Amino acid sequence: MIRSFVKSLKAPTAQGRITEGQPIAVLDIGSNSVRLVIYERHIRALTPIYNEKVACGLGRGIGQTGALAQDSVDRALIAMRRFALVCQMTGVGNLHILATAATRDASNGAMFIAGVEEIMGAAVRILSGEEEAHFAALGTIAGMPQQQGMLGDFGGGSLELAILDGQQPGEGETHPLGAIRLQDDSGNSAAKALKIARKALSASSLIGSVKRTEFVAIGGTWRALAKVHQIRTNYPLSMVQGYRVDASDMSELCSQIIELSQKGELPEEAQRLSSNRRDLLSYGAAALQAVSEVGKFKTVKFSALGVREGYLFGQLDDAEQQVDPLLQACEELSILRSRSPQHAQDLIEFSAAFLDAIGFEESDAQRQLRNAACYLSDISWRGHPDYRGVQAVDAIAYGSFVGVDHGGRAHLARCLAVRYLGLKRKHLENDAVLALCAEKHAQHADMIGALFRVAYLLSAAMPNVLPQISWQKTEDKLQLVLPAGFEVLAAEKMLRRLNQLATFLDLEAEVVSA
Repeated sequence: MIRSFVKSLKAPTAQGRITEGQPIAVLDIGSNSVRLVIYERHIRALTPIYNEKVACGLGRGIGQTGALAQDSVDRALIAMRRFALVCQMTGVGNLHILATAATRDASNGAMFIAGVEEIMGAAVRILSGEEEAHFAALGTIAGMPQQQGMLGDFGGGSLELAILDGQQPGEGETHPLGAIRLQDDSGNSAAKALKIARKALSASSLIGSVKRTEFVAIGGTWRALAKVHQIRTNYPLSMVQGYRVDASDMSELCSQIIELSQKGELPEEAQRLSSNRRDLLSYGAAALQAVSEVGKFKTVKFSALGVREGYLFGQLDDAEQQVDPLLQACEELSILRSRSPQHAQDLIEFSAAFLDAIGFEESDAQRQLRNAACYLSDISWRGHPDYRGVQAVDAIAYGSFVGVDHGGRAHLARCLAVRYLGLKRKHLENDAVLALCAEKHAQHADMIGALFRVAYLLSAAMPNVLPQISWQKTEDKLQLVLPAGFEVLAAEKMLRRLNQLATFLDLEAEVVSA
């Protein structure tokens, strides 16, 4: 008989979840698909615990018939019955249902919405085109704080544009230029779809009057374009959030896709996409090509966050909106996986005191990444010693973080690679990822990682130790100041790591008593 340790506990609970709060869900009814996303709780850094999409094609043919096709409606309502049960099983507290272009424009949209409300037991909010643009922009800002530029949310039935001004969305507008709509209106010709999109956007008062150098692209079909570009260029990361490309490079890719589509072909890289994404890829290329031509943007940046996240972000109070989503997510990981969450807080103060002692002036971005690294510095302690470094780097490089660009991910990964593997970082195969860290930030990442190696030997990852230890710097020495009773911590291994840190700074190491 196998004895269960879990069953032997008086009150077994899952430790892989944050216990505070209640799950919250958004059901997004779009022209191409319906998607249910359930988040662990309603905070600044949303963590999905369930995410399912069903390609229903509600917007198919609506430009010609003016109505939702019955087979698409039936397929969507079948999905709703499953979604309703999933919401019940996961204990969703609040369910928000958003409907966009297809139901907004269809003559039988109200009947369909009534069916959805009956199944889901919640009211449906039908967003106007301007509201879609607003919430898409809010979602972008939620994932990319301080983002400047112009946003485009490319759905199945429409394209929403909005100004991004760092804090709050600016003016927005909508165009009937979604992927399904362009496919239908062009008679399955991407070349003709390009002409349709180019003509519509040339008349846009928004894109023509406001000069922005960066265009932020949202939407599954545009994310598929980013994936194709990443595969083609052997880019070391596969997530789309924060991926930035020169507009000229993306235009070249779009032109190639449109040209191949005229022959009934697609780029080889597109074979790794889902069939639904492949079918609409050339129309996404046509729309993005038209945007680039009319807007004359210099760069294109992709966002995985959009209307759903923007809608929830808009419901947070001002104080919660100002929370750093990267630091919040990293702190949660520390709570879930580290030996002592308090030790991470101690490490933040300990590393700040170290930088102050050596006279290193951090930028705001470096300070954010250092604090994030402190939260993440012990998340792989349960792993095998030979693989803790690899696990930590993978968790950071490929984790579901927002509020950080790809260079920032590489900075964090580099810092943790040094923390576990040393400055030479042997036995690590993520060099291509680490190389995304800008050269001007590499020294900071390596230095903090080397500091962590000293800190963990001093504290044994336990709280309330590091606050008792301090640093001093003379003209040529880095001095570690140990209080009375802590002298025995100056053991051989710790001294070796302290010497490595000092050498990195072109100093000599010295241990002194307080």
